[in-house]
Amino acid sequence: MIAIPAVDLREGACVQLVGGSYAEERVRLGNPLDVVRSWEHYGFHRLHLVDLDAATGRGSNLSLIRDILSDVNVPVQVGGGVRSDERVEELLSAGAASVIVGTRAIEERDWLAELAQRHPGQIVVACDVRERRVTTRGWAHTLPVDILDVVEELNGLPLGGLLVTAVHKEGQLRGTDLPLMEDVAESSQFPVFASGGVASIEDLRALEHRGLAGAVIGMALYTGAMDPVVVAGEFGE
Repeated sequence: MIAIPAVDLREGACVQLVGGSYAEERVRLGNPLDVVRSWEHYGFHRLHLVDLDAATGRGSNLSLIRDILSDVNVPVQVGGGVRSDERVEELLSAGAASVIVGTRAIEERDWLAELAQRHPGQIVVACDVRERRVTTRGWAHTLPVDILDVVEELNGLPLGGLLVTAVHKEGQLRGTDLPLMEDVAESSQFPVFASGGVASIEDLRALEHRGLAGAVIGMALYTGAMDPVVVAGEFGE
């Protein structure tokens, strides 16, 4: 299993939010390029880059994303407000290893199917989940849809993976939702990546034991709750 540091962009800065709430910003670092370089330096071999402003219709960090992609030497998965073919093509052309699609992919399955067929293995579907229900539009809308029903509908598509974020655990450093992640991994035909609440090396080992392909880590790395040297050493690739 691979550990993937999260680089969440807001207003040109790298931030970390608590519980998916834009009013609860705990970490803000002014130079995301330096942040990305530090994760590479520690030995991580993949990064998770998200434009929070684009995800919520507040703006765009596309220029900064291009700068980051041109600077890094490891694969980067990029998401946040990706809702058009043009943006997918733009990010892949800029150097993204894979593109994360969420809201439109969940709401328009025909579009997702065509996109996945056109870019096999390069499209990762983000399912943000709050108590087993799927949320969209930057966590603003909760749908009456169970995550396992979504997984069943996605199985068979040539996806690069499924990113499941336990929004109710996000940024709280209290551990992830292991039953949720285990159920999704068992149901999925493609790699599943966990996000939300990862707070210790034991959390990572528990996720690996349950068949997860990777885990995106944010708050725990930024606050020092987890030692990046230790994490990268055991789960760097």
